[in-house]
Amino acid sequence: MRLVMNEPVERMDRPYARRWWALLVLCLSLLIIVMANTALTVAAPDMTQDLGLTSSDLQWVIDGYTVPYAALMLLLGAIGDKYSRRGALVLGLVVFGAGSVAGSLVDSASGVIAARAVMGFGAAMIMPATLSLLAATFPRAERAKAIVLWTATAGLAIAAGPLVAGALLEDHGWASTFLINVPVAVLAIIGTFVLVPPSKAAHHGRIDYVGGLLSVVWVGTLVYMIIQGPHFGWDAKAIGAAVVAGVALVAFVAWELRHPRPVLDVRRFLDRGFAGSNLAVALFFLAVFGAFYYLTQHLQFVLGYNPLDTGVRMLPLAGAVFVGSALTGFLTPRLGMKVTVSAGMAAGTVALALLTRVDAGSGYGDFVAPLIVLGLAIGLALSPCTDAIMGAFPEAELGVGGAVNDTSLELGGSLGIALLGSVLASSYSSRLVDATEGSKLPASALETAQDSVGAGYAVAQGIGDKAEGLLEQAARHPEQAAQLKAQAGQLAQGARQMSDAVGSAFSDAVAHTSLIGAVILGVGTVLVAVLLPRRARVSPPEAEAEAEAPELVRPAP
Repeated sequence: MRLVMNEPVERMDRPYARRWWALLVLCLSLLIIVMANTALTVAAPDMTQDLGLTSSDLQWVIDGYTVPYAALMLLLGAIGDKYSRRGALVLGLVVFGAGSVAGSLVDSASGVIAARAVMGFGAAMIMPATLSLLAATFPRAERAKAIVLWTATAGLAIAAGPLVAGALLEDHGWASTFLINVPVAVLAIIGTFVLVPPSKAAHHGRIDYVGGLLSVVWVGTLVYMIIQGPHFGWDAKAIGAAVVAGVALVAFVAWELRHPRPVLDVRRFLDRGFAGSNLAVALFFLAVFGAFYYLTQHLQFVLGYNPLDTGVRMLPLAGAVFVGSALTGFLTPRLGMKVTVSAGMAAGTVALALLTRVDAGSGYGDFVAPLIVLGLAIGLALSPCTDAIMGAFPEAELGVGGAVNDTSLELGGSLGIALLGSVLASSYSSRLVDATEGSKLPASALETAQDSVGAGYAVAQGIGDKAEGLLEQAARHPEQAAQLKAQAGQLAQGARQMSDAVGSAFSDAVAHTSLIGAVILGVGTVLVAVLLPRRARVSPPEAEAEAEAPELVRPAP
């Protein structure tokens, strides 16, 4: 057996024998770049305390990864198609690993944000490369099964991130959540050379760099606007980003319509199946990432679970994703993509609707059913959409196809965290004011508590600490003991009331935000069901292949 796999997949006269082992490497690469985001939600409290991060700093530590990740995928996917998809994967893993090492060593907010941006650059090469290599390595008849496993891996990574981070934080600092990426990236690089055959487009003209750069501008500024506006206010930065995004998008579409070899043929979005699949991916990850954002906070702050316990309690979601993925492999060939995807999105809507019942008395048991239903929904809906998107692109543009799918995913996820996160913050703030009405809490303390649920509990803890301090004074000054103990009792009662108010306000905010998310996903479900064709048609690339070699190529069932 060769130490390095050097035979290009395009030159093989039969399906690559070790393609399922290659898929394992691709899924491993996917796993670490998705976990890089979800793990950070658990590590954020320790990082905030250690580095003294403001809420703005923390937001950009999280989203410094997202902006380059979403903006660069289309251009880098096209470059990978032309020169080397495997090379793009390896280089992306190297960059991602280097960014992870840097992130573990820095000691400032700006340093972590820069390291996360480098990781996002690497992820922008990895994500489309995994899908394009999958599509190139597997024959069309097996591609849907392979994509089911790819999608299941993404769902697993969403839930596994907090679990791995929680386990590391038991005995190590937040830097360990960066360093854990390094051995996994090294293993993936070795596996890529040994098991993944090289691949590139057989016929690929000059890259449309103008269209690619315009895509970087409009996607990057759009994601920046989505982050900046809802979280930090619609100031000149957010409005300016919105204007630039709009102008760049119009310029991108106009350029691509006129270019003989566009980086992305935007006419594809006139196809109902293609447009519906991208809309489904975006809306679904809007709901999933948004819900994940506030569920992890509720488990940690309101229910008081530590990072490891939080990760363990997200496992029902991961298990349900695999069950849903297995179901879609069975149902889609029999019922069609329209039914399976619509059912998955409807199930996602139900999961969010179940979360509207959350209140101050809710325990973990109230979250189990929504997590399971949401996991089933992910498995049901996403694999058919990804398969349809990839099937719409010819062999020469598989990297672009993967980038389109992943850009829809990232835009949806960013919008979900920004939109639902903004609703959550606003709802929590207003409900906390109502819950503390009539109390003697200073205005400055209330304003601090309104910033976030973590800040609210910190204010309650601060009041409790003052009560303990008075009790200590009472022990040292017997002549004032009665007065000091009375004051301490009032403060202790105030701390309990504040803590109860914070928990109640955040629980009510979770229920309200879930309702908004359910409405958005419910309307989206109807739109996607209208857009998707009743039965999937043979895509143009497949039709061309059949015309050239009808005895070798058959349409997917």
